[in-house]
Amino acid sequence: MIPYGKQSIDEDDIRAVVEVLRSDWLTTGPRVSEFEQAFADVVGTKEAVAVNSGTAALHAAMFALGVGPGDEVIVPAMTFAATANCVVFQGATPVFADVDPGSLLISPRQVETKITSRTRAVIAVDYTGHPADYDALRSISDQHGIALVADACHALGASYRGRPAGSLADLTAFSFHPVKHITTGEGGMVTTNHVEMAKKMRLFRSHGISSGFREREQQGSWYYEMVDLGFNYRMTDIQCALGISQLRKLPGFLKRRREIADRYTKVFSSVCGVQPLSVREDVQHAYHLYVVKLHLAQCEGGREGFFRKMQERGIRVNVHYIPVHLHPFYRKRFNTAPGLCPVAEEEYERIVSLPIYPAMKDGDMEKVISAVAEIFASNRT
Repeated sequence: MIPYGKQSIDEDDIRAVVEVLRSDWLTTGPRVSEFEQAFADVVGTKEAVAVNSGTAALHAAMFALGVGPGDEVIVPAMTFAATANCVVFQGATPVFADVDPGSLLISPRQVETKITSRTRAVIAVDYTGHPADYDALRSISDQHGIALVADACHALGASYRGRPAGSLADLTAFSFHPVKHITTGEGGMVTTNHVEMAKKMRLFRSHGISSGFREREQQGSWYYEMVDLGFNYRMTDIQCALGISQLRKLPGFLKRRREIADRYTKVFSSVCGVQPLSVREDVQHAYHLYVVKLHLAQCEGGREGFFRKMQERGIRVNVHYIPVHLHPFYRKRFNTAPGLCPVAEEEYERIVSLPIYPAMKDGDMEKVISAVAEIFASNRT
C-alpha cells in the first residue's frame, strides 16, 4: 500500500539517537540548544525554541503574545484544528477567515473584514507548504497594530519573495510529525527575532520555571521559582539528536518532494476531472502535501468513490482539511455554522491529498498518476 506520507529514517539518524541514549543526557541537555541554533540558522532568525509538538509551538506563540480572555485571533478556516485550538487554550476567541479559491490560503481581504478592536493577532497557515501572502498580511497587521503569526507546519524549506518560511512573521510555528519535512517523532519549533518572546516561550515550555533543571544541577543549587503558569512542552535530547540529523537532509528531501510535485502538476493539468492548486510565481513551494480538486460531476460515486477506487489500487489518499468551524466543538462553543466561510466549505467537498514523500519511488509515483487517470477515463466511458 502506498501511503499519502511517511518519514525517511536512515542509519545516520539511528546512530545520532543511539549516541544520545549512551550519553548522560536524555532530556533538557545539550542537543536541545544545538538543534535550536541549527534550525534558526536554516530559517534565518535570531531565536528558535524547541517544544514537543507543532500544537505546543502554536500555543507557546499565543502565550508569548499575551493572548487571553476577551481577545480575538483571526485564523483561516482551511487548516488543522490546532491552529484555532491554540487560541482557545488561552481563553481567547478564534475568528475564522475564508480562503482564496485557487490556493486555499487565507485571504488578506477576508482578514481585513474580520478585524475588530479586540483583534490581537492573525495566524496565517502555509497550507500544503505554499507560503501565504505575507507582504499583504504584514501591511494589514502593521496598520492595525496586531501581531502576525505563521503556522508553517507545512512549510519548512519554503520561501516567499526570496525570504525563508520561519522569518516572515513575528512568530512562526513548525511541526516535526513523521509526515512533515523532517521528523523528531513528535516535536515542534517556534522561530522569532524577538529575544524577549523567546525567553517567555522557554519559560512556558518548562512549567513556567525560571531556571532549567540542567542549569540548577550545574550550579549545584536546589532552588527554583515558578514565575508563570506553563506546561511541560519540553523536547528531549533524543528527539533533538534526530532533528539535527534530519535537518542536514532537508535539501534532499525538498528536492524530491518538488520533483514529485512537478511531475504530478505536469500530468494532472491535462487530466480531465482533476485540478491542482494554484502556485504563486514568487514563492518556492515546500510541498508537504499535494492537494488536487476533483470535478465531482466527472467522478462516479463522488469523492468517496474516488477514495474507494484508489484504495483498491493500493494507494492511500487523504483529505486536508474539514474546515475547523464545522467541527462540533466549534459549532457548540462559538456558534459557528455552515455559510461562515463559503469558499473553504465548497472546496473542502472536493479536495484530496495524493501521496508525496521523499522516499517515494518513481514507480509508485507513476502508479498514482496512472490510477487517477484510469479512474477519470473510466468515468467518461
